[in-house]
Amino acid sequence: MDTQGDRNIDPADQWVLDPETGDYRLRMDADDAPAPTVPAQGGHRAHREGEVRPVPKPREGSRRGGATRPRKAKRSRKRKVLMWTGGTLGFVLLAGSGGAYLLYRHFDDNISTVDVGTAGSRNATSKDAVNILVIGTDSRIGLGGKYGDAGSVGHADTTILFHVAKDRSNATAMSIPRDMVTGIPDCPTKQKDGSTKTIPGTPKATFSPRFNESLGQAGRDPGCTMRTVAKITGLPVDHFILVNFEAVKTLSTAVGGVPICLAHAIDDTDSLGQGSHLHLPAGPHTVQGEQALQFVRTRHSLKNGSDLDRIDLQKQFLGSMIRQMKSSDTLTDPRKLFELANAATKSLTVDTGIGGVGKLTDLAKDLNRVDPEHITFTTLPVIDNPDEGKIHKTVVVDETRAPALFAAIKNDVSLTEAKKKATTSDTKLHGPKADPSQVRVVLYNGGGPQGAAQTTQQWLLNTKGVTHSTNGGNAPGAQQARTTLAYGPDQADQARTLAAMMGLPASALHPGPDDRGPGTEMTLTLGGDYQGPGVPLTDPNKPSVDIPQSHADKNECVG
Repeated sequence: MDTQGDRNIDPADQWVLDPETGDYRLRMDADDAPAPTVPAQGGHRAHREGEVRPVPKPREGSRRGGATRPRKAKRSRKRKVLMWTGGTLGFVLLAGSGGAYLLYRHFDDNISTVDVGTAGSRNATSKDAVNILVIGTDSRIGLGGKYGDAGSVGHADTTILFHVAKDRSNATAMSIPRDMVTGIPDCPTKQKDGSTKTIPGTPKATFSPRFNESLGQAGRDPGCTMRTVAKITGLPVDHFILVNFEAVKTLSTAVGGVPICLAHAIDDTDSLGQGSHLHLPAGPHTVQGEQALQFVRTRHSLKNGSDLDRIDLQKQFLGSMIRQMKSSDTLTDPRKLFELANAATKSLTVDTGIGGVGKLTDLAKDLNRVDPEHITFTTLPVIDNPDEGKIHKTVVVDETRAPALFAAIKNDVSLTEAKKKATTSDTKLHGPKADPSQVRVVLYNGGGPQGAAQTTQQWLLNTKGVTHSTNGGNAPGAQQARTTLAYGPDQADQARTLAAMMGLPASALHPGPDDRGPGTEMTLTLGGDYQGPGVPLTDPNKPSVDIPQSHADKNECVG
């Protein structure tokens, strides 16, 4: 693989034993800057001064030692970039030398894991949709009191549910406000001695508990936060990734800085001297290290000085970092890849289902199929806590808007304007339509208003010219929430006509496997969503409310 311009160097050959230090380093030209190193391990020892070192035997077909191999056709730059896009850790798996193995071990030893038991999945990848909980903790342990209480175990300061659609056509990153009042369920946690201790849940009260207490409080681990999110949204959570303050600093530095844009200047120090102490004028900037951490912690100088305002900054920062990680400048630069992988693995605590470089790489390769254009950032809809006075410090779930967002995520709906990949349902409503007199249908009431089948059959007959319609009465079996129209392949034109008359979405149409034959009736079952003849039905695959969003492929000014 060509990773150094026109020089065809195998990635396995880029990591060599430094004779001066005994460490593995990245092979660079003599006039290049010092390369990153990895301590030699597992049977490799530093040679004594003056000791004669054996010359490694050239690999069969290598260019060393006069051996030659057929020259392969030169790959395009685009192809070279694609071969590096298996995730930020994927490059270590492309190498097969001892040096690469040591890199693998080095990164693997960086990663910390937590066994969350039944809260998550044991499999790193899945053929279904994937939900990953990204948790930013405000723990100060090990930071020397630099950001406050050095003994603080940390809470769920920043939490994002990252949902990736089953077909990997789109992803939604939903931020969860830390000051949202919600109940926290019982939580079994694994102890150091291997036993399981259940942390009692806390029911929702007027002002407590807040969502951020799902981690750290009373010994709760990330599995407790996973269970809390599942309870709030009704969505299963497969994995978690926990990062701390240092992660923001190291990752932003590893990618060479993160571009951001401010609509207004930031001077984040309040009258008590508190705040992130970030001072930036309006306009575009590139932040990294300490300044990047200040950026994602800023809130005092924003509109309302709230956590919700801070979430907008964090969404912009994360979208921009995704673009930086997937950029060709990062993916084709071995030094940047090493620094990014090293910083990432040192910063991570994950569940055992993805605990290890191999599992994380598999997950990264899978998720990398999603184009940044189709990654949408949004926030769980909330309202001010109605039980508080004039000064609102907490929020609660907006029960009128949140269910629509949860349903959209559950149904793999892209919140971007881009269309999903073509599916059968996308074409159900497109094509020739039958004349109303040729439409044959029997109607059942499977959950609609009383008498709905009768009134709808009369409406079709008297106002739409559907002369071959029959009232079947109440549907057999259990009632259903959604209206459905079942038909055979030879009745597709009839189904389109009826759907247009009644305002049925494509998701309501269910073609059968076999032709029903001439004169056979389609089956229309009116569900709990049915409101009356001619009233269009809402497609469950499209959110019915205006949900604020931003996109990973765009750098929009915020603040």
